[in-house]
Amino acid sequence: MKTFVIYDIEEDRIRNKILETCRDYGLEHVQYSTFFGELNHNRREELKLRLKKTLGRKNGKILVFPICDKDLKLLENICNFPELPPDA
Repeated sequence: MKTFVIYDIEEDRIRNKILETCRDYGLEHVQYSTFFGELNHNRREELKLRLKKTLGRKNGKILVFPICDKDLKLLENICNFPELPPDA
């Protein structure tokens, strides 16, 4: 199932660890503090435990939520960035 991870972490060191953990699980970085990708139930639970351990008692918030294909089809991408050249 597809999974979004969204976080707001004050401390740079912890925020970078969260980013690296999401990458370790093969999630795609879609915005500054948002990752997205395919994770089965076991991998998602494992990721949540690892993120919780990484955050510890530091200030911050991490949201991990699965999204089904039906709801994913309702996703709207609103973007005002100019087109990137083909070589970028």
